[in-house]
Amino acid sequence: MNEQDRVSMLKSKHFGLEQEIDIENKRPLPDDTLVADLKRQKLRIKDELASMHAL
Repeated sequence: MNEQDRVSMLKSKHFGLEQEIDIENKRPLPDDTLVADLKRQKLRIKDELASMHAL
């Protein structure tokens, strides 16, 4: 997998996590623990993308 493929995959995962967060937050009683976990995953991906662009 080349770097461009990796970036595309990470961006796709990041977008998917954003959608999951939105869906969970729209529920009548969102699971705050789940939302926090999804946000942590999203942040890890964002950090990885940032470190790839810094090279």
